[in-house]
Amino acid sequence: MSLNSPVKKPRKTLKEFIGKYFLEGQILEIEKEFAEKPSWWDSFHEKHRKFIALLIPFVFIQSIWILTAFRFDFFRLYPTRWQIPLTMIFGSCISGMTSAGGGAVAFPVMTLLLNIDANTSRDYALMQQSIGMSTSMFVIVYMQIVVEKRAILLCGLGSIPGIIVGLTWLDELFNELAKKTFFIAVGASFAISLYMLNSEKKRIHYQTIPEFNTWKALVLLITGYVGGICTALTGTGLDIVVFAILTLLFRVSEKTATPTTVVLQAINSIMGFYWRAIFEGHIPQLAWEYLAVTTPVSATMAPLGSFLGSHFHRLVLAFMIYALEYLSVLGFLATQPPWEAMAIGAAIVVCGFIFFVIIMRIGKRIQKGVEKARHPIVAIRQIRHLEMP
Repeated sequence: MSLNSPVKKPRKTLKEFIGKYFLEGQILEIEKEFAEKPSWWDSFHEKHRKFIALLIPFVFIQSIWILTAFRFDFFRLYPTRWQIPLTMIFGSCISGMTSAGGGAVAFPVMTLLLNIDANTSRDYALMQQSIGMSTSMFVIVYMQIVVEKRAILLCGLGSIPGIIVGLTWLDELFNELAKKTFFIAVGASFAISLYMLNSEKKRIHYQTIPEFNTWKALVLLITGYVGGICTALTGTGLDIVVFAILTLLFRVSEKTATPTTVVLQAINSIMGFYWRAIFEGHIPQLAWEYLAVTTPVSATMAPLGSFLGSHFHRLVLAFMIYALEYLSVLGFLATQPPWEAMAIGAAIVVCGFIFFVIIMRIGKRIQKGVEKARHPIVAIRQIRHLEMP
């Protein structure tokens, strides 16, 4: 063998592959330190905190549901309403694991496969996420998984007027087909852009937004407002919009962006549920019935998804988004929509793709400025644990 011939890297074993992509480990806040010898409870709590975080919301929600189910006989609904509980075994897990809320699974299944109207599907998504993603949010907060707190505050403030405006005035401007097309097209364009971003080898990304300032705060407020409007139309959308800005523009790692969007979508869903139920009072009976039969599924699978997702490599989380959006597009095409809808959807995909690419390039320029302003050694230390090997 020639001395100049390249040395081939040994292939990773199955154990190494699983360890890298599925057992990477959680990124948590600073671990609790005890000045003195910890008590038995402190030791027990630190050792079993992961399981306690899952157990608390599970016991709380399931106890309330069981009492309510026997009082109003929810069990009679399962023979005719079994489709969505079965779907949400997967959908709720995805909602806790990725930046796509439970509505990203429920909305296309209900509208495309079950032919349920978009408003009922939207209302159910808001209701289901209010429970499922709230339990996921509890796990994230209790486990002290790292999130972008400034994004939660500012995007959350912007999303409240966004979802109110969307539900009150903009919702009636979109028909059934327009909502389906918009939902599928925006998700597809984002998935393509995210794939392009992750195709950059040795991409530098940050745990939180670097060099935070006023204009970045304003961007987060606007992002929250736009995301709130998207959620008002399809039951989800704030999570995808915020995830796009965090990852493409501010170059925040998917490991931070994902739990951040879970918290935001949970809060926004609660607001949307409250507005529809109290101020508008137009939630269809079918949405309530589906909520009744899927609550135990959501309360179990969503926090489990958050727990599992916090251990996965960021590329695994990104791949799940690719797969989800790909299946949504296939489902939309399988319904044989009119050519006008497909043409509009294609146009939205192209425009959305161009927008995300522009955002991605602006983010790259911002990142260059951040790296120049930092001392190289300090910058490497801060991102080493997030870089791809």
